[in-house]
Order: sequence, then C-alpha cells, then structure tokens
Amino acid sequence: HVQLVESGGGSVQAGGSLTLSCQASGCEKRYSQYSLGWFRQAPGKSCEGVAAMNRDGTLSHARSLKGRFTISQDNTKNTVYLQMNDLKPEDTAMYYCAAGDTCADDINRYKFRGQGTQVTVS
Repeated sequence: HVQLVESGGGSVQAGGSLTLSCQASGCEKRYSQYSLGWFRQAPGKSCEGVAAMNRDGTLSHARSLKGRFTISQDNTKNTVYLQMNDLKPEDTAMYYCAAGDTCADDINRYKFRGQGTQVTVS
C-alpha cells in the first residue's frame, strides 16, 4: 500500500518562500511510473489543483498562480516537491500530494493521497 507523507509546511510572511516535500513509501511500481499532483484546500473552499507531473514528465501548474509555484521530483528519493515563491495570504491552505496512474483535476481521482501539510501566510 502506497503511503505519501507531506512535510515542509509552516508559517511564513507574505513574499516569502517554502518548499513542500512529499515522500512515498510502499510503492507498487517504480516511482517514476506514477503521475503526481499537488492540491490545496483553504477553510470553507473546495480542493483545488496546484500543480501536476504526469508520468511522462509533462508538468502543469495552475494558471492563477502566475508562475510562483513549481513542481519537481527526485525519483532516487521517491519524493515530489512544490517550490512556492512570493507567497500571499490567499495561499494559506492545507496542501496535499497525490499519486496515481494519470493526472486529474480532482484529487479524488488519484489512487493515493497524503494527510496534508499546513501552509499559513500572513
């Protein structure tokens, strides 16, 4: 059973940066064969996709972020990252990573998801 553990969240002032990590264990296949996604959910709002990496290496990022966030991965560490720059108060949310066979806009369409890491921007 694949387990995903996010880390790197915290409190930061507006304009600051954070890098979130999501490490996988118990993978059923090679880590590079998973499609990966980052999502976030703020209180009272629906879960939204932030960035995704298809298993063929194709990257996608939410246009609303205007290039501030970047997804990357290190297959040697079974880890996917989300570099977040120029953070704004509206980025405050619980951030989740997810893994599955294909990328999707809905986190529920991924096979596995982590418990989340909180990001608070003030």
